[in-house]
Amino acid sequence: MAIAIGDRIPSATVGVMKKGSPDSLDTAEIFKGKKVLLFAVPGAFTPTCSARHLPGYIDHFEDFRAAGIDTVACMAVNDVYVMHAWAQQCGAQDLLMLADGNAAFSRALGLEADASAFLMGTRSQRFALLAEDGVVTRLFVEPPGEFRVSSAEHVLSTI
Repeated sequence: MAIAIGDRIPSATVGVMKKGSPDSLDTAEIFKGKKVLLFAVPGAFTPTCSARHLPGYIDHFEDFRAAGIDTVACMAVNDVYVMHAWAQQCGAQDLLMLADGNAAFSRALGLEADASAFLMGTRSQRFALLAEDGVVTRLFVEPPGEFRVSSAEHVLSTI
């Protein structure tokens, strides 16, 4: 069952790059005591994700901060090295880039997607959520193949 507004963010381990080395974080650490905006993409370096989804959050990072968001995080079912390279290429140094390498967090959220038809295996659905102290307050899940409600512009308009 997919996470819903009012639910607590589940605990899972995700990868991050810290000072050039891969590290892991528990999602409870990321969300505890903070207002966090998490958006997920099916894959780093994929067309819509690279051309529209990630750039929107980079462009509006300061707007989200001004709206009281403590952390803006991007997640994909990729390894930490891919997420780091993608962040460097796109100039996403202000965002927390989360590698959900085994899709454990996507599954815990109930927002995994089967992309086997595209030779991509299990991925995350495209979504955005806002959580305060680990509790989901807003949730925007895209239907397969669409990109509207999880865009930075749409999410910002709801805050």
